[in-house]
Amino acid sequence: MAVTIKDIAEKVGVSVTTISRVLNNRGYISDNLKKRVQDAMEEMNYQPNEIARSLSRKKSNIIGLIIPDVSHPFFAELTKNIEYYAYSHGYKILLCNSLLNKRKEKEYFDLLKASRVDGIILGSHTMGVEEYRSIKLPIVTIDRQITDSIPCISSDNYEGGKLATKVLIDKKCRKIAYISGNLQLNLLATKRHDAFLEQVKANGVEYVVKQTHVNGFNLEDYRKLVHALFKEHPDVDGVFASSDIIAMEVVRECHRLGKSIPDQVRVVGYDGIEQGYFQNCEITTIEQPIKDMGELAVQYLIQQIAGEAPPMETILPIKLLKRGTA
Repeated sequence: MAVTIKDIAEKVGVSVTTISRVLNNRGYISDNLKKRVQDAMEEMNYQPNEIARSLSRKKSNIIGLIIPDVSHPFFAELTKNIEYYAYSHGYKILLCNSLLNKRKEKEYFDLLKASRVDGIILGSHTMGVEEYRSIKLPIVTIDRQITDSIPCISSDNYEGGKLATKVLIDKKCRKIAYISGNLQLNLLATKRHDAFLEQVKANGVEYVVKQTHVNGFNLEDYRKLVHALFKEHPDVDGVFASSDIIAMEVVRECHRLGKSIPDQVRVVGYDGIEQGYFQNCEITTIEQPIKDMGELAVQYLIQQIAGEAPPMETILPIKLLKRGTA
């Protein structure tokens, strides 16, 4: 049978109200009493009901985090940093993995509201604008711009796309491929593609664009896409991959085909994830400031919880990491 605060009160010899004051840190409580209550809770293995406590203090100190796929290294690193900064400010994270499924995302929003989270950090965007507006909770988005009334944090996707493409053009690549997820999704990352097109067209470089046809981050789909690219365009000598994971698949396929990197094919990735060191081949990449993105997301959410207004749009600088593939 679950231990209740009534049981703790009887054990310590005080009222239930006093135990509630200790749990919620309200009013003056002596250190001696705090220790007696803590000792009793440990001895009786008492587990506080966080939702019930949040009802009494009107604050849960829990932040909801909805991301597309926690197995994707970029979102895994982002989640790690958000959790770190949230915990350092006294908040815990409730993690939701949407897999870019609209129904699943809606169900997670309902769960987070029912769990009385103080706010939501959103890295997934499948619902309509009005659905997000109706949530009535502080929200911060990462790399998704929903409305001008919801704070959004991103890296400079356009500048990153421009810089990656220029690296390949400056290295005299004659036919450059751009490989990405589905470009029809409403993501700020599509600006990388926009910058790519402007650069190759302005410099008269032959190009090809390959994108997935599914809403997800499926490794097998990336492999098929990269395989199809070199089968259909064996003369491609430069690849701008919209993520480091795709860049790794390009390197793997080039090794399989016996194409030397960077002598025959030059590759530039995007994200700057920790896994960018691949089979003794260091991926040249555009690094996103993942730590800064996570820290600002938590900061902006806490500002909203406190009734303050954070910036509505924050674009963080990117950096070229020159490594061995370009």
